[in-house]
Formats: sequence, structure tokens, C-alpha cells
Amino acid sequence: MSDIEPIRPRPHRAGTPTNLVAFTRPEQVRKPVTTFDRQELSAILAVYGRKVAAGDWRDYAIDLGAETAVFSVFRRASECPIYRIQKSPRDARKQGTYSVVAASGMILKRGRDLARVLGFFEPARLID
Repeated sequence: MSDIEPIRPRPHRAGTPTNLVAFTRPEQVRKPVTTFDRQELSAILAVYGRKVAAGDWRDYAIDLGAETAVFSVFRRASECPIYRIQKSPRDARKQGTYSVVAASGMILKRGRDLARVLGFFEPARLID
């Protein structure tokens, strides 16, 4: 479009609203979803990348729900997850927002700080 060409409005098509207000029915209203933010996901993927490079893990899945967000880790894609890293903001005051859960459902590590919870996957450093 050049500077001299006039601006022409587009013709109105039948069946389209003239204004840009979207009307939603009550059943279309989205419920809030718990998600991992960019920093949390970056920390989780850093641990995941190290474990993939070591050959321990091969696949992952992310499930976002109303009360929890879950990062599941798989040894093989066809199996059940060997670990689940969960974020539950509802449990923040009682037990901590983050937890690492084993395949059996046993909680292996829980806390308010994601870096400390992800420390569960780091090898123990021996002090000489």
C-alpha cells in the first residue's frame, strides 16, 4: 500500500458481527489452569536434558490441570512414568508447592523451592 492510495473499508459480509465483542455462553468460560512458568520449566528441562544425555530418561509429558501441573518422565514412551514432578499451589503453605513422586505413588521429595526439590535427581557429592 502506498502513501497516496486511499484507505477503503472492507465490505460487511452477511453473518459476521459488526463489532469485535465476543459473546460466550457460561459453559464456554475457561476454568483456571495451573501451569509451569518459564523459569520453572527451564529448570526442569535442564535436569531432564542431563538425564537424557546420561541415557537414563527418554521421554516426557506435561499435564496441566485445575489444581496441579505435572511433568512426567519416562524411561520408554510405552511405559508408565518413572517420576512425576508436580506443582500444586494449593499445598504451598502445608507441604510445599513442588514434589517428586515415584511410579509407585510414593513422594520422594517435597518442598517450596523447585531447585531443592530437583536436587533429588543430582548425584550425591562426596566431600573429601
